[in-house]
Amino acid sequence: MLHVCGFLVALVITVLLVPVVRRHAIQAGYYDAPGERKIHKSPIPRLGGIAIWLGFMLTLAVVAVLNPGFMKSSALSTTLPGVLSGGAMIFFLGLLDDLFTLSPYPKLAVQFIAALTAFALGVQINTLDLPGAQLLVLNALSLPVTVIWLVALMNAMNFIDGIDGLAAGVTTLSALTLSVVAIFTNQPYSALLAAVLAGSSLGFLVFNFHPAKIFMGDSGALFSGFVLACIAVTGVLKTKMVVMLLPMFVLSVPILDITFSVFRRLLRGQNPFLPDADHIHHQFLKAGVGQVKTVTYLYSLCVIGGLIAVWYVNEMPIYLASLAGMFLLAFILIRIVRKIYSSQEKADQQE
Repeated sequence: MLHVCGFLVALVITVLLVPVVRRHAIQAGYYDAPGERKIHKSPIPRLGGIAIWLGFMLTLAVVAVLNPGFMKSSALSTTLPGVLSGGAMIFFLGLLDDLFTLSPYPKLAVQFIAALTAFALGVQINTLDLPGAQLLVLNALSLPVTVIWLVALMNAMNFIDGIDGLAAGVTTLSALTLSVVAIFTNQPYSALLAAVLAGSSLGFLVFNFHPAKIFMGDSGALFSGFVLACIAVTGVLKTKMVVMLLPMFVLSVPILDITFSVFRRLLRGQNPFLPDADHIHHQFLKAGVGQVKTVTYLYSLCVIGGLIAVWYVNEMPIYLASLAGMFLLAFILIRIVRKIYSSQEKADQQE
């Protein structure tokens, strides 16, 4: 029940915060301008990651006040500092990039520092369950494997944040899947973190679905990817029931895109750290598929990966019910927000 409450509180807080952040971004002139790599044709306010991060953090604060025993549990206290401190570093790194456009190499250096901080504070991949019930103990490889996983996933989420609603929707679906898997593999603390991230991401998606009213920016994409990666480490990969392939299915969309992007750039002799306009969603658009259909196809791939994951833990009915409830809630909220903004735009035109 606490997971559902955490999801709903994060959803409400983020839905209330996004218009405030959007208004201040417009007043301060922080827009994402159209360009060669950009799909949108007019400036869109960015900095939506502020609402996602605040929604996530404030919800955890509410949970800590209402249920201090849960938040102080030894299982959560051994990993939560790493998630929060590393996540804060990544959020502020992304925010600085949104404000001032940083060079990719200093950004990568800070990402490694944040990943090392998370590792030092308990976010660690110590073993991997291989197919065939084989357990691989990493020992000295734990540090590089964990750091590479965290850095790769946060950048993977940033890579797919190039089309309205994609990164926010994939984060929501992936976090929901991780929450269900964690609940039924006796990882309630990771399930809570995943539920809270799903709620804050869905709250942002309400304003980010096409046509987007605001973008999350690097602050939101990097933070979301980092927390998803941490949840997979502290939850899914910690249980002996789950093989190492399971997180790959849950996070299939960002993993496929970053793998495709890095190999494509290397084969072309290009720098794999520099952005381009050849990601998977760009390929769909170049083939004439619209934005809504593109995100729908990629959402579907994310759901298929989630179905494989929950099939493994044998909780398909719960997952399907959660998906149905989330899609219905998202549809209702998006319709309400669209009507509100449409009314505001008509009033502005009349003035």
